[in-house]
Amino acid sequence: MYTLADFDFDLPQDLIAQTPLRERSASRLLQVEGEQLTNRGFADLVDLLVPGDLMVFNDTRVLKARFFGAKESGGKVEVLIERVLDPLTVLAQIRASKSPAAGTRLRLADAFDVEVGVRAGEFFTLHLQSDVFALTEQHGRLPLPPYIDHAADAFDETRYQTVYARTPGAVAAPTAGLHFDAALLARLQAHGVQFAYVTLHVGAGTFQPVRVEDLREHQMHSEWYTLPQETVDAVKAARDAGKAVVAVGTTSLRALESASQEGELVAGSADTCLFITPGYRFRTVTRLVTNFHLPKSTLLMLVSAFAGYAPIRAAYAHAIAARYRFFSYGDAMLLRLQDPSTPVSGTNPTATRIDTDA
Repeated sequence: MYTLADFDFDLPQDLIAQTPLRERSASRLLQVEGEQLTNRGFADLVDLLVPGDLMVFNDTRVLKARFFGAKESGGKVEVLIERVLDPLTVLAQIRASKSPAAGTRLRLADAFDVEVGVRAGEFFTLHLQSDVFALTEQHGRLPLPPYIDHAADAFDETRYQTVYARTPGAVAAPTAGLHFDAALLARLQAHGVQFAYVTLHVGAGTFQPVRVEDLREHQMHSEWYTLPQETVDAVKAARDAGKAVVAVGTTSLRALESASQEGELVAGSADTCLFITPGYRFRTVTRLVTNFHLPKSTLLMLVSAFAGYAPIRAAYAHAIAARYRFFSYGDAMLLRLQDPSTPVSGTNPTATRIDTDA
C-alpha cells in the first residue's frame, strides 16, 4: 500500500513556471510510454494521435473570483469565491482577523455589498444583490495559484484561460488546456482527431496537498461537473472504433471517470469527490494530456494510477534533470494508460530509456 511519502519529491524552486510562454503551443511535451520517455514539443501532439481519436476538453471558464474588502467594523477581509450556487448565492473562503458571523455585511472592491450566511464546512455562504458573473467580471481579480508570486495582470487574464473556455464557474484553470491555441486545434481537426467537451468547475482544493500519511483517511474536495449526451455518444463511437479517448487534463479525466462509476458512461451533472490512487481501474480514459503536479498532491497520485507509479517517478526525475517547467504555467506530459496486468520492470529512474525527438 502506498503512503503519502511515496508521492513526495524535491523540486528546484526555479523550475516552477511563474509566467506563461508567449506562444501557448511552444511548451515542451514529455511522452511517457511505460519505461520509454521521449522529449517532444507540444505541437508534436498532432503526430502522436491518429484520425478518429477523441480528445475531451474541459470548457470551464475561470472567474475573477478574488475580492478585497472590509467588514462594517472596518476590519479587512479577503474573499475567494469557491462555488457559484446560483446567480445570487456563492460559497467562499474568507480571510479575516476574526471569522464574520451570519448576518454580517461585507463591502467588496469598494463597489458592492454581500451578506454572510450560514457556514458550509470550511466555506461561508454569501448572498449577493446582483448577478455574480457580472460582479466578478467587473470587480474581481483573477486568482492565480498560490505558488505564482505575482499578482495577475492583463497577460495572465488572457493566458490563465483556455482558448475554448465558455462556461464560467472555476476558480482555477484546467491547465493542460492552456497549451492549445487556435492553430493547433485546427491542425488536430484537419488530422481527423475528434473533439468533445465536459464542464468541471475546478476548485481551489486542487492546490491543497494531502496531509495524512494513510491515504485512506484523506477527504477529497468536491467539484461540480456536467457531461453532455453528445460527449457520451462521441466516447462510445471512439471506443467502438478502437480509438483512444484522450482526456485533456485531470479534470476532464475525473469528470469522465466519475460519470462511469456504474460501468457505462452516463450523461448528467453531479458533484464528484472521486479520489484516484494506484490500484484504481479506469473505465473510460485511455490517454491523458497533463501538466506536472505538486508533491504530495491528489493529482500526482492520479497520474501515478494512470501511467504507473514507477514510470511517473522516472518521468518526474527526468523532467527535473532536463529542466522542464512545472505546474500551471509549465510544460506537459502525454501519458498512456498502463495495463495493470502488465508489470513494469524495475523502479530505478536512471534505468529508463530516454529518446530525444525535440
